[in-house]
Amino acid sequence: MTTSLRWTSADLDVMPDDGKRREIIDGELVVTAAPATRHQQVVMTLAGELYQYAKAHGGRAFPAPTDVFLSDVDVVEPDVLFVRAEHAGKVEREFVRSAPDVVVEVSSPSTRRLELVRKRELYERFGVPEYWYVGLDAERIERYRLGEDGYGRPEILVRGDVLESSQVPGFALQVTDVLGAPQED
Repeated sequence: MTTSLRWTSADLDVMPDDGKRREIIDGELVVTAAPATRHQQVVMTLAGELYQYAKAHGGRAFPAPTDVFLSDVDVVEPDVLFVRAEHAGKVEREFVRSAPDVVVEVSSPSTRRLELVRKRELYERFGVPEYWYVGLDAERIERYRLGEDGYGRPEILVRGDVLESSQVPGFALQVTDVLGAPQED
């Protein structure tokens, strides 16, 4: 007889504080290493811009590590998240409870499948209105918007385009500013 261990949010409370990101998706523990510097620069840019927007217009912006508690077996740490002012009750002392209005994941070579498949499906299932995936290798941002049939195809934004959001009215940021200087091999 085989049994599979199902992780819960309570298990995260007893994990060591060792700098690794621990998330639970459908009861499965997912552990990833610290990201590279370019990844973190993109996170800082987006979190900083969303934070400045929130200061001026209301809402809350958070970079990782900030837990998003979707269910007892679904707790994730998006790279950046934004909660509109009218949904501020979702922000609790320890985490954000339920779907933020915007979730951002920035690619790392080891986490691409996790972010583009598992986490995208999770965000869609729990009703996150917008999911932005920053693909550093592809030098683009994929913006998914929740509709009647789920996310559907993403809008692809590249250098020269402007990142805007119906969830963050009046927010506009050049994709080139998000991606930073082109990377050379």
